[in-house]
Amino acid sequence: MQARLALILMVIALTLAVPAAVAETPPAGAGPVWVIELADTINPGSTEYLRAGLKKALEAQASLVVIQVDTPGGLAESMRLMVKEIMAFPLPLVVYVAPPGARATSAGAFLVLAAPLAAMAPATHLGAAHPVGAGGGDIKGTMGEKVISDLKALAVSLAKRRGRDPKLAEEMITKSVSFDATQALELKLVDLVARDLGSLLKALEGRTAATSDGPKKIATAGKALRFYQPGWRDKLLSALASPNLAYILLMIGLAGIYFELSHPGAVFPAVIGGLSLILAFFAMSALPVSYAGLALIGLAVVLFFAEIKVTSYGLLSLGGAVSLILGSIMLFESGETVLAVSLVVLVPTALCVIAFFGGVAYLAGRAQLKKSVTGQEGLIGSRGVVVDQSRVRVLGELWGFKSQAPLAPGQEVVVTAARGLTVEVDPAGPPERK
Repeated sequence: MQARLALILMVIALTLAVPAAVAETPPAGAGPVWVIELADTINPGSTEYLRAGLKKALEAQASLVVIQVDTPGGLAESMRLMVKEIMAFPLPLVVYVAPPGARATSAGAFLVLAAPLAAMAPATHLGAAHPVGAGGGDIKGTMGEKVISDLKALAVSLAKRRGRDPKLAEEMITKSVSFDATQALELKLVDLVARDLGSLLKALEGRTAATSDGPKKIATAGKALRFYQPGWRDKLLSALASPNLAYILLMIGLAGIYFELSHPGAVFPAVIGGLSLILAFFAMSALPVSYAGLALIGLAVVLFFAEIKVTSYGLLSLGGAVSLILGSIMLFESGETVLAVSLVVLVPTALCVIAFFGGVAYLAGRAQLKKSVTGQEGLIGSRGVVVDQSRVRVLGELWGFKSQAPLAPGQEVVVTAARGLTVEVDPAGPPERK
């Protein structure tokens, strides 16, 4: 009796354990295999593109998401956002460095480290993730040490999270070490090497992938392939979303608008300036812009424009130059110098714009001080000849005149004032010699 009872309890326990074991690794979505091609630098534009692609894949309940990477790296801030998206994704995901000849270096190496599953095509490589400044050189001093330490900690934590060698991840940052596909597989930095997408899917069939919702089993057999590629907006934003290019466009735009305001009717500078400003604002919509820096640049334009209207003997222009330089330095707010306008771009651009603004203000001011040669104001100082007791001929036209001194016909006079159709004249002295 006791033996029968024990057998019944064992059967019940096994019956309950089987569903529990199955529940530990539920299957992934029943949708298509979603392929996101990331063949670009790591920048705010490509970040938005990746975020949109993952959102679409989630809506389609993709059975697997393949992020096919070929990138030389890019901005650290954008890379962090991409890493967060990958880490928080609830469906099976693999980062695949492909096609042959592709690379995942610098910021791109972090995407491989963050991936639940990582793969590489033959003749590809990853690594060389030592941080550099906006101009391409090393980041000097304490800031350089801070950035290196920060990125090293991120790489090590990602490697530990995904079961990869943290020491090798650290060397990518501190020593700029790179690994080809064969080395990366041997050192377990990636999970497999696949020559193409078909081979990759075949190798991943039945594997379990970690997701933000827990482990899920990959089942892609018979599933359709969906390729998510950047549209025209993504390509435009990716091309423009560079601090250096955004800054240059902003300066060109402000210079064009300023020239049109100081010389109304030129038209062409206003068109170029307007287009450049629109593109600059579009680019800055994806960048961490400092409103204080933008306000200082706007103040600089106002001060340069005021120089035309107010006689300050160059003080307003000097204030505008200082404001423009400070605003340019502060334009992008970031805790890392890798997201800033390069000094190689900032210095010559700012100097050229200051020289342009100052030159236009000088020419406009000199034009205002120049004696008018048209209308009634243009008559003042002009010489004429008395025709009769009521008329004089000035600049080929007959005018009524008034004079404090008696004048005889044929006598030369000079105009001292003009009111309506009447001019006030005085007897003219001998002509000035030039």
